[in-house]
Amino acid sequence: MTELIARIAGPYLLLTGLGFAVSRNFYQRMVMGNAQADPILLNLSGAVHFIVGLIVLNNHFRWSGLAEIVVSIIGIAAAAKGAALIAVPEMTLQTPKTTGRVLTASTVGFILAGVYLCYVGYLPLLAR
Repeated sequence: MTELIARIAGPYLLLTGLGFAVSRNFYQRMVMGNAQADPILLNLSGAVHFIVGLIVLNNHFRWSGLAEIVVSIIGIAAAAKGAALIAVPEMTLQTPKTTGRVLTASTVGFILAGVYLCYVGYLPLLAR
């Protein structure tokens, strides 16, 4: 299950990190404009995050190795973000904005996590 989730989450995180790098101005504008976000879209985003997080956690809550820990943390983070967007959307929108150095750190973090999970998920397939 760790490898399966890594094969799904890895490319997503890698692509998101690359998107942050290539389209930095777009993502900064998006984050700065989220206070005016459509409440329905905000709730839908929360629902998607929450459901994806719960799917991961219901199928994978393991802590015995680095890959298992990373996958479990991704599930927890997605569920927590979704819960916050649904339960306390105004407070969630008041959190510090992901711009400047924080966006740079997020870019690096997403790319590194994506590369690592792609390695974990796809290396066993290539070894067969």
